[in-house]
Amino acid sequence: MPFGLLKYGLNRRYPKDPLYGKPKSLKPSYDVVIIGAGGHGLAAAYYLAKDYGITDIAVLDKGYLAGGNTARNTAIIRSNYLTPEGVQFYDESVRLYQGLSKDLDFNILYSERGHLTLAHTDAAIRTARWRAEVNKHLGVNSELILPDRIAELCPELSLAEDVRYPILGALYHAPGAIARHDAVAWTYARAAAALGVEIHTETEVTGIQIENGRAVGVETKAGTISCGRVLQAVAGMSSVVAKMAGLELPIRSIPLQACVTEPVKPFLDPIIVSGSLHVYVSQSDRGELVMGGSVDPYPLYSTRSTLEFKEELMMHMLELFPFIGNLRVLRQWAGIADMTPDFSPVMGATPVKNYYIDSGWGTWGFKATPVCGKRMAESVATGIVPDVLLPFALERFFRFEQVGERGAASVGH
Repeated sequence: MPFGLLKYGLNRRYPKDPLYGKPKSLKPSYDVVIIGAGGHGLAAAYYLAKDYGITDIAVLDKGYLAGGNTARNTAIIRSNYLTPEGVQFYDESVRLYQGLSKDLDFNILYSERGHLTLAHTDAAIRTARWRAEVNKHLGVNSELILPDRIAELCPELSLAEDVRYPILGALYHAPGAIARHDAVAWTYARAAAALGVEIHTETEVTGIQIENGRAVGVETKAGTISCGRVLQAVAGMSSVVAKMAGLELPIRSIPLQACVTEPVKPFLDPIIVSGSLHVYVSQSDRGELVMGGSVDPYPLYSTRSTLEFKEELMMHMLELFPFIGNLRVLRQWAGIADMTPDFSPVMGATPVKNYYIDSGWGTWGFKATPVCGKRMAESVATGIVPDVLLPFALERFFRFEQVGERGAASVGH
């Protein structure tokens, strides 16, 4: 055990301040209020302070720091999407992730594993080829591979032909990675607090003050705060908070479940995904198998776990990895996924002036944390939505210009 950790644990008084600064009382006004102290909100606060010198910021959350979907995801990072808009956006995020530990001097346990999206049908092979060509055209490392190459990359995966869903090929995305989701949030919280940003947990927002079509303040259970700009980054509660500002979002909020097994000796290096089977799995640095599937079949604001999910997931997992049948499931949980009609996020300005949204992340919000924070900070600071975010504007649903990512995002994680 490192000496510093031992000294910290045995000290009668905590020798250091909290990770994101000592608690402070809310001020009556701020330049910027960010609703949501998850990865996206904390990243936006950090980049506002670092890149634009805006430090008079309050980050508010009704719970604890990063206790929402940031704490309830499976931490997969990739950029092998289907549309050019999606590929460019997530590729910038991957590049930011690759340097995040060094840039912010905090280990996020970033581990590049490679990402295999399995194809079980001719249609899935065609989609994989399509995605590979789009990726290559935009400089992203993806390729369609056949079973012999899959066996080299993941010899533990069953490639039997006499099963219900034989594996015909896969989209291989070498930069696919995982990271420690809590560490990403802590990293941004610590860095933002060091620059003067205030983080207020257990401070629920109850209303948005609008005057002449402009956001001018935020009502909380701790009092009312005046502000110049508001950024909403609340994941599964996006529709609820947006209604406080008079906005109706094209979002259905649906539970997304996942689980982990007991730790075992590392055997699975790549991340395995099957859109046809609606499953995905990776192995954490602690040896746990982190597994999940598609969203539940109905909208619901609840993070309960169900036996139905576990039974269906295990049926397919045992077809892919027959030898894991004796592993015990240790934890099962759910997050709330905000699903848009085109399976793409909603980011940028809104019809309410000075009110910005970061929403609609469905099953793919964690991987976008750095780029979303950086680009939303640019929008809030300059008032100009950067080109990389324009395709994801709320107005696209009124112009019928959707960004159709279902083929790469429905179970891709």
